[in-house]
Amino acid sequence: MFDTHIVVVGNVLTKPEWRRTTNSNQLVANFRLASTARRYDRENRCWVDGNTLRVRVSAWRKLAENVGSSINVGDPVIVFGRLYTRDWQDEEANHRVSYEMEALAVGHDLARGRSRFYRARPAGTSTVEDTEADTVIDGEPAEPVADGETPVRYGDGLPELIPGEVEPAFLEVVAELAEESAEEETVEAPRSRRTKKEPVAA
Repeated sequence: MFDTHIVVVGNVLTKPEWRRTTNSNQLVANFRLASTARRYDRENRCWVDGNTLRVRVSAWRKLAENVGSSINVGDPVIVFGRLYTRDWQDEEANHRVSYEMEALAVGHDLARGRSRFYRARPAGTSTVEDTEADTVIDGEPAEPVADGETPVRYGDGLPELIPGEVEPAFLEVVAELAEESAEEETVEAPRSRRTKKEPVAA
């Protein structure tokens, strides 16, 4: 009757595996996801791991194809979908419960790295060009920005990768981002001081 939709931020534990359902004959991509809580240990002045959630994620249809070609072991991802439990028995007839998640959307966690997006367009689709509509955004007239005035261009800061190889430049970028993220997490926000309110004269 009621579905439990959640967002899980974590790392991919296993490479997506293709399987085909027996009854409906549909392809599905499965992978395991781990989400580990992090907390700051003030005594030792370091970040430590907390409780871990491990869940089996299933992606169907077009999402399964994109997951199979985009997700790999160790990738930081954000998964939105429906969480449920499945009861089953092992070979020794012991009762088991597993947490599973039917993914509705999967993406890389850009707080921990960089990525490129390649739109998958269905065959036979076409777009209608409307020059007048392109000049208005949210009901407000808009003008194009010159290339020299844009804050960032496509591909800025992304290293060129050779298929099947990981270049040292890419590893350096990932290491720098990890250090920046760790430094930002250790900075504490200043506490606001509450001032005593003065009585207002009538």
